[in-house]
Amino acid sequence: MTRHDEDRERTFAALPPAHGRGFAQTWWGQAWLKALEDTALDSAQLKTGRRLARAGAVGAVSVRPGRLTAVVQDRDRTPHRADVLLSELTPEQWDQLLDMTVERAGHVAALLDREMPPHLVEDAAAAGVELLPGLGDLEPECGCGAWDHCGHTAALCYQVARLLDQDPFVLLLMRGRDEATLLGDLQSRSGASAAESSEPEGVDAAEAYAAGDILPPLPALPELPDEPGLPPSLDTETPPAAGVDPAALEFLAARTAVQAHRLLAEALRGSWDTEPTVAQDAVRLAAGDPAGEVAGRLAGGSGRGREGLAAAVRAWRLGGTDALSVLDEEWRVEGEAVARARAALESAWDADERPELRARGNRWTVVGAPVQLRLGRDGRWWPYHRERGRWMPSGGAAQDPATALTSAELAAGDGSALPSGQ
Repeated sequence: MTRHDEDRERTFAALPPAHGRGFAQTWWGQAWLKALEDTALDSAQLKTGRRLARAGAVGAVSVRPGRLTAVVQDRDRTPHRADVLLSELTPEQWDQLLDMTVERAGHVAALLDREMPPHLVEDAAAAGVELLPGLGDLEPECGCGAWDHCGHTAALCYQVARLLDQDPFVLLLMRGRDEATLLGDLQSRSGASAAESSEPEGVDAAEAYAAGDILPPLPALPELPDEPGLPPSLDTETPPAAGVDPAALEFLAARTAVQAHRLLAEALRGSWDTEPTVAQDAVRLAAGDPAGEVAGRLAGGSGRGREGLAAAVRAWRLGGTDALSVLDEEWRVEGEAVARARAALESAWDADERPELRARGNRWTVVGAPVQLRLGRDGRWWPYHRERGRWMPSGGAAQDPATALTSAELAAGDGSALPSGQ
């Protein structure tokens, strides 16, 4: 082995067991594991690999361009040499990557801090250089004779994810450049770039101002998807971080997708609802039928309790923020609004069929019956009925109070509950 080859190989001492913790904490470490888990055909071998890695069965790891190597012991202490191969970048790809990196000082600073900024990977991909491995890129070789990823090569990959968390230069070495060479190349390119940039740049201000109104046409509006997107499942082998509830996070992501779909539909129609308050948004989330624990947290956080939240969810499904305001707010009807309300009530029924109504604020309750009309601020009537001691929404809003009251009667379960002629 030449001196140059020695500089291009790093050996990491065996890591201690990883009981009770995940193998990858950084996004790039998790991307490494995703490449493994997407490639392996046998999930049982992945589980074996996780158990071996957690138990500390992976020996010292050798990292060099295009290859990882370690000795992995079975549960019976039988050793196997495991190798994982990853293609090196070509000289042309390295030139593209280095030229792109020196143009963005933040990329270099992040690497020096042992971080892999997402924009570096995205910019590299845009230039045709894939830094992180993808499906099928991690090629296994093992002394046990397996042709696919076995427990030994999987254990090596899981252990390397921990190394990548600490130092992304491990990945760059696998792709073909050691740290010293890479930083030297970046420094030389930075110097050349600085010399070139010493020349005056820019355009004449008057020319720029004159061309300011020459704009390309806006792109066509996107088509509305048929349904909201589905967020990825968080049911993985990696335990969640402290304070993170995967079920709640999955539910929140799903409801966010629904809300985004609704907002896009409104934007394409050219209409937008007012932004809901935090309390209203809790009801919107609860309308997505969360699981028991998440529903309990929403009930407590909304300040309504379970029964109150159930009533609010029913209102939300019937009319969004407008229906929720009618549920929550009691307000005094005055001036022209009260005159219009009285006229609507007078004309809704013949004199001998009009129910006896007792008014309080914007609410008209039928005397002797468990039904009620509520007037919204937009002049529409909302039906309500009494259910287990609580006023509950009975249906959507109507311009005609008689129509709304019929909905309340049906929901109350007794269409003859209203005394005629009162």
